Amino acid sequence: MCGIAGVFNYSRSPNLVSEDILKRMTRVIAHRGPDDDGIYINPEQTLGFGFRRLAIIDLSPAGHQPMSNHDGSIWLVFNGEIYNHLSLRKDLEAKGYRYRSRSDTETIIYAYEEYGIDFIEKLYGMFAIALWDSRKAELLLIRDRIGVKPLYYAVAGGAFIFGSEIKAILEHPAVSRQLNEQALYDYLTLYAPPPNETAFKGVFKLEAGHFAIINRCGEMKKTQWWELNHRTETFPKDAFASEAFCVENVRRLLRDSIKLRMMSDVPFGVMLSGGIDSSLNVALMSELMTRPVETFSVGFKDLEKYNELGYARRIASLFKTNHHEVLLSEQDAIDFLPEMVWLQDEPNADPVCVPLYFVSKLCRDSGTIVAQVGEGSDELFSGYAQYLRELWFHDYYDLLLPDALKALFYAVLRRVQPLSLLSDYARRSLTGEPTFYGGAVAFTEEQKAALCASRFLHDSLSSSRIAARAFKRFEAIASPSESADFLRKMIFAEFKHRLPELLLMRVDKMSMAVSIEARVPFLDHRLVEFAIQIPRSLKVKNGVPKYVLKKAAEGIIPNDIIYRRKQGFAAPAVEWLRSGKLSRVAEDAILSSGLMKRDLFRKKFIKRLLNEHRSAKRNHGQLIWTLLVASLWHDRFFGK
Repeated sequence: MCGIAGVFNYSRSPNLVSEDILKRMTRVIAHRGPDDDGIYINPEQTLGFGFRRLAIIDLSPAGHQPMSNHDGSIWLVFNGEIYNHLSLRKDLEAKGYRYRSRSDTETIIYAYEEYGIDFIEKLYGMFAIALWDSRKAELLLIRDRIGVKPLYYAVAGGAFIFGSEIKAILEHPAVSRQLNEQALYDYLTLYAPPPNETAFKGVFKLEAGHFAIINRCGEMKKTQWWELNHRTETFPKDAFASEAFCVENVRRLLRDSIKLRMMSDVPFGVMLSGGIDSSLNVALMSELMTRPVETFSVGFKDLEKYNELGYARRIASLFKTNHHEVLLSEQDAIDFLPEMVWLQDEPNADPVCVPLYFVSKLCRDSGTIVAQVGEGSDELFSGYAQYLRELWFHDYYDLLLPDALKALFYAVLRRVQPLSLLSDYARRSLTGEPTFYGGAVAFTEEQKAALCASRFLHDSLSSSRIAARAFKRFEAIASPSESADFLRKMIFAEFKHRLPELLLMRVDKMSMAVSIEARVPFLDHRLVEFAIQIPRSLKVKNGVPKYVLKKAAEGIIPNDIIYRRKQGFAAPAVEWLRSGKLSRVAEDAILSSGLMKRDLFRKKFIKRLLNEHRSAKRNHGQLIWTLLVASLWHDRFFGK
């Protein structure tokens, strides 16, 4: 796991590629790779690569990057892990390739030489790859199928500039810092800027499952190389109606995924919450080990209802792990906030960033460098309670009620529950918008109408277009029977935005902040491709969410862990913002922020949110947290 950066000076303008620039770009992301650094600049001074290394595979100097092929015609910087690199290596060595290292990086280079761009189809893993082919004078950028690893880029001053983090790109002198107000408007609803966009105008994300080729003239051609309907393994469609078939294959694929993600030359472990996902990680890993699994848990002082430590301890005891815990206070969170928004790169409104950072630090402090996490399971197998709410609303309101009744119901709601989530649902259904925006929504469009100053409101587009675009894409590739499955449609939308750009980015940024590599076995692409075909009737059965995974877990972990009420990995932001010191910190940070000076928000509405939340009249905890993170982020990157 590493940090990468680079510049392609396609215009051949002076002073765009230099050792000093590349060192500045990599120095600011040194936390991603404390073990080694490297720079390559081609003889023509048109291409520069920078690299920071977190050594995981082949700890020797032979794993140094940037890395080239034998004749120096191909150069590579790479962030991630290729879990099947040994099997690929065997095939490539049989074709005559001679290795100089034991690293997966070298396999990528030779696979590209042998297979061209089609080599990416052969990779199992998480990756952000930048490859320079001097024979074609082309730069190739690739982001993994699901979007586990980030890759950002900008075009400025005649150069194409990229990096693992936005702050690396901002170090280039040709790049100016400008606020992307549309991305901020979307963030207010979706917790994070949308795919492709970032909160910085002119800085973009390469979307999950895409690659981009930038030619000698600086022209970029972007291609989607993987989609959820791809199939690494093919099964008869009618087989998915069988519960036994689905359970058997989920177990098989998850076991293999966890085994592959134990590939490491450094200590590894599991972040353990005590829920079904992390407990399965521990149980299946322990099957393959002769020493105890290292497990890591986080809890909160004085807020016992947020703690799952009892469940985590039970799993740790049952599987005889070497268990570690850390307890956080409100002051820990307050002290961390200024650093958090810097590490996030762009605002991420998930309060879980706080405990995730501290449990990652616990891993690092213990000497554990690699940790498996449970991200993706709830999206893939429908584990969220709000999915049941969304399905109910779609089935019994959106589809059944005539427009006249919808209009009447909306009019009543606007009177009795103005600015409520239910009111906004009714509005969406009446106006033909997707009723599902995503599994996490902060400000609704109606709430933003009250929050945002008229200029900001009128210049911004509705965030509903993100979901609408995902639904349209799903309908274009799905069969009629699949299109009728609204849960599958929701999951597809989650894989387009919330999972890669919110959840996986919080994992990447908070774990890499302390030089930890987080691996996500539930997002092995073969498991994803299989599970997306499982019908709604086996994901939610008899009112039980995540049904098929729970059946697969039976006999592996205790039933009381499997079937306990889902609590979820969370942070007590609601309580901290109600009566604690954080409430005062938030008020001061939001109302004095440079965002207020830009005349984007209405102070009166923000004060109303703060007062109603403190008095417990309403729960506005997530809305206030969303504004707090945006305010602190803006002032860190742009000043007040």
